[in-house]
Amino acid sequence: MDTRVLNYFLLTASEANITKTAGLLHITQPTLSRQLKALEDELGVQLFRREHHRLELTDAGILFRQRARDLVSIEKRAKEELAQTGILAGEIAIGVSELQSLSELSQLIAKFHLSHPLVHIALHSGNNMELQYWLERGSIDMALMLEPVDVKNYEFVRMHQAEEWGVLVPETSSFFAYSEIVPGDLVGTPVITILDEVVQRELASWSGQYASQMSNWARYNLLSSAVMLAQQTQGVIVCLKLPQEFPNMRFIPLNPVLSLKSIVAWRAKRPHTKATAAFIEQLLAHDSEN
Repeated sequence: MDTRVLNYFLLTASEANITKTAGLLHITQPTLSRQLKALEDELGVQLFRREHHRLELTDAGILFRQRARDLVSIEKRAKEELAQTGILAGEIAIGVSELQSLSELSQLIAKFHLSHPLVHIALHSGNNMELQYWLERGSIDMALMLEPVDVKNYEFVRMHQAEEWGVLVPETSSFFAYSEIVPGDLVGTPVITILDEVVQRELASWSGQYASQMSNWARYNLLSSAVMLAQQTQGVIVCLKLPQEFPNMRFIPLNPVLSLKSIVAWRAKRPHTKATAAFIEQLLAHDSEN
């Protein structure tokens, strides 16, 4: 499959207009139309439909758009890896979760940037499941993930910053004045909780006998999205404590304390770019120093 045509498809999906896309690509409209039709024929599906003078992606087109992005990204990264010179340059793609230890990792990235200013960092936000998927596909070089993580296919360093669980509540909540949340406190209260099965098990273990009585009415990937939902619904968010504040919201810790660690992991026994290998060396040095 020609990645040039994949780029045509992605730009057309973004612009939703054949004429405008052809102009941006400096090709004729019939040429672009033929390329997209050939792609549809190759895939055996319809990718676009016309709606009110605009091109809209079909369900198959929406699904293929992400796969096309992955393929284009992997080709770009492969070319960068094969074109390495003696100068440390290129890009390091790092997947990150919303964690306290992101500040620790950020300090290491900043230190690395001072020594290697030509290396660019691309941060990809997601939960553990997404980060592991991206690692397996080669879309990212390494990932900051919350433990527990199955590390049999990874090498890793453990971050030193602990990740503390609690709840985030709006000022109108009956829990706003609480100093701590103990197992059973949230029974009967619909909560918004994180979209991660491993973490769900840790939280259920903490809740003990009350786990089966808990009601999770919504789940989130990024905390900022959950905050907006909670502010509109007076919801209670089960979340990690982060080094940021949200207006009219208060973080309340769990008791007993539920504290987890995080790791920065990369695929074991896999060749890396010079830039990624150099950053891994820095991570290992940081780990041995502490």
